[in-house]
Amino acid sequence: MKIINLPIPEPVKEILIKSGIVELYPPQEEAIKAGALEGRNLVLASPTASGKTLVAEFCALKHILEKNGKIIYLTPLRALANEKFDEFKKYTSIKKDDSRRIRIGISTGDFDSSDPWLERYDIIITTNEKADSLLRHRAKWMDEISLVVADEVHLLNDAERGPTLEVVLARLMQINPDIQVLALSATINNVQEIAEWLKADYVTTEWRPILLKEGVLLHEEIQFKDGDARKIEKETRNPAINLALNTVKSGGQALIFAATRKNAVMLAKKVAGEIEQVLSKPIKRALEHEAERILAASERTRISELLAELVKRATAFHHAGLGGSHRKLIEDSFREGKIKVLTATPTLAFGVNLPARTVVIQDYRRYEPGYGYYPISVLEYKQMAGRAGRPKYDKVGEAILIAKTADESDYLMESYILAKPERIWSRLAVERILRSHVLATIAADFAHTERGIYDFFGRTFYAHQCEIGAIKGIIAKILKYVYDEEMIDVSGENIYATEFGKRVSELYIDPVSAVIIRNALRKKLAYITDLSLLHMIAHTPDMGPIMRPYSRELDAIAVFMEEHKPEFMVDAPDEWEDRITYEQFLGEVKTAMVLKGWIEEMTEDEIIEKFRTQPGDLYRTIENAKWLLYATHELASLFGNKGILPKTAELMERVEKGVKKELLPIVKLEGIGRTRGRILYNSGYKTIEDIKLASIEDLMNLPLIGPKLAKKIKEQVGGFVKKEIWEKLEKEEVWKQKALTEY
Repeated sequence: MKIINLPIPEPVKEILIKSGIVELYPPQEEAIKAGALEGRNLVLASPTASGKTLVAEFCALKHILEKNGKIIYLTPLRALANEKFDEFKKYTSIKKDDSRRIRIGISTGDFDSSDPWLERYDIIITTNEKADSLLRHRAKWMDEISLVVADEVHLLNDAERGPTLEVVLARLMQINPDIQVLALSATINNVQEIAEWLKADYVTTEWRPILLKEGVLLHEEIQFKDGDARKIEKETRNPAINLALNTVKSGGQALIFAATRKNAVMLAKKVAGEIEQVLSKPIKRALEHEAERILAASERTRISELLAELVKRATAFHHAGLGGSHRKLIEDSFREGKIKVLTATPTLAFGVNLPARTVVIQDYRRYEPGYGYYPISVLEYKQMAGRAGRPKYDKVGEAILIAKTADESDYLMESYILAKPERIWSRLAVERILRSHVLATIAADFAHTERGIYDFFGRTFYAHQCEIGAIKGIIAKILKYVYDEEMIDVSGENIYATEFGKRVSELYIDPVSAVIIRNALRKKLAYITDLSLLHMIAHTPDMGPIMRPYSRELDAIAVFMEEHKPEFMVDAPDEWEDRITYEQFLGEVKTAMVLKGWIEEMTEDEIIEKFRTQPGDLYRTIENAKWLLYATHELASLFGNKGILPKTAELMERVEKGVKKELLPIVKLEGIGRTRGRILYNSGYKTIEDIKLASIEDLMNLPLIGPKLAKKIKEQVGGFVKKEIWEKLEKEEVWKQKALTEY
């Protein structure tokens, strides 16, 4: 089926044909035949890179240009939302009508807003959590949505992300009964069951644009699923490295999945030494530039220095412990073919699209803190294997599991390569997860009676699979909890949210977190310090994974806790009554200590060294702390606790910037972070007025400032600068840029 013959608007055809897409892939053709362009609900389940997003693009543009519709595109991750935003941008040249062109919007942050500005956009790309937040705020424009695209719908099976996606889809179908649902998925076992829930047809296929060969490596021989076999050269004692070397020497890239972050880093170090020897001089020069970008992307740490050294040798590691800027640079360099071997934890398989000619699964077991090692699911293996083969570059992609014995080789072939993925099950019926969704159902006026609440949850995938009766007991328990904690009230049959309950729902926090914050604010402490508030938010379930204390840290953290006991707004558990809860509490204290170190301007490297944490975990903790401090500020305001408001407002800013109080005025300037702010302050520029009176020459001579930033600072603070100095600076900038270009 050719693009030119499709019943889609002509301008869309022109853009696609110009970009080289002239014919449909088989899964795309099947989706069209199943009625995707006629407004029918559809679940499209096919492998990675089989063209699912293009079907979404067809449907979206048809809705906008022919039906004056509005589209919401749901993704599980911010990185994926950004990826899809970039893909859709090519359509912004199309005119929707005489007055304006098609508008693409993206919103992934700020859970306490209805984002009314999104009303102006035709396609809104967002995360599942942000969409849930918008529904809780009853954003008016959401009533106008005519098409919802749910990407990675198989993540209904994910214990953390799945329930939110499930509730969002159920709510959108509740408020817009005529909405078209297009669900995109990896190949899964019970597509029909998901389709029945969504009142959809389904298309399922194993077709890929690049042939996928799956096999098991035992010693030096790969045994493939199709009976084929191939020997590989043994250059090191590590079979994963041998596979990577074999791939790089033949002009390809390799992606190696390791069970833990530590293993991914260790493997990258080993790979780098081998890969370095097969790189040409021009490639090495290009990699030097990439390494410099890594070092310049954020504060210099041991981790960034190690990453830069590895990148010089066309290797890198990728895991959730990396900071966002470094992850993005690594992903871009790998996509551009500069990094030849990437070692990663399995979380990458569910994240951004990073295909490689060879995917190596070094260990089919996965490590979970507190649980140890356990075998991964077939679905997870298929997600990893699906990364094999780069469209436009490879004719064949290879996904290889590594076995140590013949017995293990047979097990891997039977249990993973020849096996079907597991059924997708709803993960909604867990009290911790269901709590905020039950409150939101009442607070956002989706239901006003107990029966109405059960009716809504009767629309979920869980109810479709297990019947609503199985979940009623949990809902009843939650209703009692939120009633006892004064988040809801009852009048006859009617249930309504109190001001407290409504605000908790809008703030997008767990009701238990809200109760912890409220009770802490009521506690009469002699004095409230930064540590008081930082530990209090670390004690909430919304802080997410706390910084687990290592056994050698326990005593030092316990001593710190005893020294600061009067500052805590939450009582410590008895060490001997419940050792597990006590160690959990120490983890919360450690998390507060990390945040305290951050706002007291400990460097990232000092934090990494002292607390044995990693940048990605630090940034995640900072993000969660900002959100929870904001929630604390809002709840304090609601309860009239005015005395604490200046403290929470100041602490929010300090956590965001990572500075002591004295630097707050300076770090508000664009381009001035914690490091440059401290340089300015220690050089005598302690206020905006001081900087305003400074000469531009003095500013540009400070470390890490330079002419360009000095000029930017002056533009922000004002102050007189002689014309000849501006001109001299501008000439210097032009000269520098020219020199860099020529270099």
